[in-house]
Amino acid sequence: MQRMHLVIDRFNKLDSRLCVRANRTSRFMGVRLFFRLVSRLGDGVFWYTVMLGIVLSHGADGIFPALHMALAGLTGTCVYKWLKGKTLRPRPYEVHQDIWLTGKPLDRFSFPSGHTLHAVAFCTVGLFYYPALMPLLLPFTLMVALSRVVLGLHYPSDVLAGAAIGATIATISIAIV
Repeated sequence: MQRMHLVIDRFNKLDSRLCVRANRTSRFMGVRLFFRLVSRLGDGVFWYTVMLGIVLSHGADGIFPALHMALAGLTGTCVYKWLKGKTLRPRPYEVHQDIWLTGKPLDRFSFPSGHTLHAVAFCTVGLFYYPALMPLLLPFTLMVALSRVVLGLHYPSDVLAGAAIGATIATISIAIV
């Protein structure tokens, strides 16, 4: 049992160190503004625009893929809100004095990253139907994930968990279809 506590303690220290290092980059105005924009677009604006673009460019054939993306997103919202209510992990800027909050949190708790969960779920479902969108969707998804740590809103482990949950939701929804 003691060994497990040591492993967890080491993991938490690494998670915090990585968070602090990534957050230091937000002290540069250009970095901060770029990741604020990415994070804001990741609130849903980018994904809703992609879904609308799919419907407009593919007509009736685009309705089901857009609905599939929306349902994956709705499922993600339910899962991450439930998890945040159970884990109650404080955000990094609330715990570490050397983390500078440079973004606006949408809710109180950190685990998991809802932005990352949704970005991965939307990206995965979108690419299932339209692999040609990869040069647009994949870099944006990665930037959303990175933005959450850079802005001081999440630990890297929150982002990794959000990505894993989003991928799982997307994969299960694709298997069902």
